[in-house]
Amino acid sequence: MKALEGVRVLDMTHVQSGPSATQMLGWLGADVVKLEAPTGDITRQQLRDVPDVDSLYFTMLNCNKRSITLNMKSERGKEIFTELVKNADILVENFGPGAVDRMGFSWERLQELNPRLIYASIKGFGQGKYAKFKAYEVIAQAMGGSMSTTGFEDGPPLATGAQIGDSGTGIHVVAGILAALYQRGQTGRGQRVQVAMQHAVLNLCRVKLRDQQRLVHGPLREYPNKTFGDEVPRSGNASGGGQPGWAVRCAPGGPNDYIYVIVQPVGWKPVSAIIGRPELADDPEWATPEARLSKLDKMFQLIEEWTIRHDKWTVLDRLNAENIPCGPILSTKELVEDQSLREEGIVVSVEHPQRGEFVTVGSPLQLSDSPVDVRTPPLLGEHNQEIYGELGVSADELAELKSNGVI
Repeated sequence: MKALEGVRVLDMTHVQSGPSATQMLGWLGADVVKLEAPTGDITRQQLRDVPDVDSLYFTMLNCNKRSITLNMKSERGKEIFTELVKNADILVENFGPGAVDRMGFSWERLQELNPRLIYASIKGFGQGKYAKFKAYEVIAQAMGGSMSTTGFEDGPPLATGAQIGDSGTGIHVVAGILAALYQRGQTGRGQRVQVAMQHAVLNLCRVKLRDQQRLVHGPLREYPNKTFGDEVPRSGNASGGGQPGWAVRCAPGGPNDYIYVIVQPVGWKPVSAIIGRPELADDPEWATPEARLSKLDKMFQLIEEWTIRHDKWTVLDRLNAENIPCGPILSTKELVEDQSLREEGIVVSVEHPQRGEFVTVGSPLQLSDSPVDVRTPPLLGEHNQEIYGELGVSADELAELKSNGVI
């Protein structure tokens, strides 16, 4: 058995935040039924690399699902949706505020249809003054604290390449759904789960709120910045935590020829020896964390004078041999080709009936009794006959519904 075997998810999500959440539920064994308009999730067409074939944007977010189509604006479509809700354990949507209500299915109505239903909603913002704002990935980063604290001190705010607004929110939604599912086992009742993208990003930026409060007591000494105002500054590649870290250049000097190095108190002596400056281990100007704190930029400059003469894999081996925390900057190409990640099942190849083989990210959740098999994403409406047949819709009616634009 899989962890969520027997759990039916009605997936009304599109683009990224919702599909990333429901895909994870599918990885955990849930039967995820992706409910799409007859035109399909918009990402089936976005950023296509192969003409007339579902894009990688879609395929990489919709593995382990079944697809049905339904026109929710039609009366018959609403009748069919009512039956789908009655047979679902979880409904997930990420439409704009009030969209599902306008379809005639408020939370109260959904509860009437299925008191055990867990109804999860993803929105851009909470119920405050931003509630009706449109939200996208980078807007969530901008309004959740990420952009103001990302980048270098003398540069503009920067977005991170990690989709913390979309997929980051999706992970939060999964946590809420699983908690609600567990509670339903105790109470027999479903409940509503709501997560806002701004809130999820802010949660991921909580250490910056920590530092905002620390500013009251003076400069943030772990940051490389020379001056501080009344808000947390952008601090480049500094870790900002208890152990100073920085990305230092390696040979031959390409855009990703860097390694991130953290210098712990116990690590300074072996670092000094590795970079050919063993005398610094006992030099009062460098020997203690307190002494190094005021000149972190110079410390990492000394380290870089050594690393720039070696490639990042040689540096990795040398530092790891002395148990010094470090990690090379891995490009997307290196990640796709990483044999270890392949063996771990986190980078996987999947066969698609139209595009052939594509590479995607496997499940980061690994359960000993619920192994994940990453299955190909569904074609649009591929499972109409299968799922609507469960509701008693005949083949003749299915053909009629298709000709009438209901499915």
